[in-house]
Amino acid sequence: MTKNFKLEQPKIPLDIQPVNFQDIYYDEDLFITNSIINSTAIDSVEIEKLVINKVIFKNVRFINVSLKRIDLTDVIFENCDLSNTDFSEGIIHRVSFKECKLIGVNLSEANLGNVTFENCNVNMSDFVDARLKQVVFDHSSLQSANYCECQFSKVKFLQCDLNGINFTQTSLKGIDISTCTFESINVNIGALEGCVVSSEQAIGFATLLGLKIKG
Repeated sequence: MTKNFKLEQPKIPLDIQPVNFQDIYYDEDLFITNSIINSTAIDSVEIEKLVINKVIFKNVRFINVSLKRIDLTDVIFENCDLSNTDFSEGIIHRVSFKECKLIGVNLSEANLGNVTFENCNVNMSDFVDARLKQVVFDHSSLQSANYCECQFSKVKFLQCDLNGINFTQTSLKGIDISTCTFESINVNIGALEGCVVSSEQAIGFATLLGLKIKG
């Protein structure tokens, strides 16, 4: 079973300054630090290998944004809409998503460490071939999210909606989904070894094995 672990929280300095993301983009600066970006829309932006360090995004809407191979360290997203944003192959460390909309976000082949998703909508997101270490999904919706061929280490799902989630080719050993809800999930039976489930969930998985349970 995954033991309790302590997440490293984003380290944000007190003297961060408000900035306009579009001004930085037009200046072709590939590094943003010690800043707060508040109540704006970031529209039609495509940057590769952007580095963002010690930044707060608050009430920001991302529209048609591609940030492949992004390096996010010590960043907070609060009440942001990142739907369909491309963070594929990114390095995401000490990052917090709070009350965010991340429908269809692309995190395939990304490395996530010390990351929290709290009260977020992460439906239909793509985590294919991603590596997650010390990551918590808390009271979030992950309907039809794709975690195919992921590597999990110290990952928690706390009271999340996992309906339709895809865990194929991903080991769930030590992963506790007992507080989560779902009608169906996609998972290889062998990958369930060591997964922590509720008694009700166990009955559902038993039917996948063709077992008949007597009352």
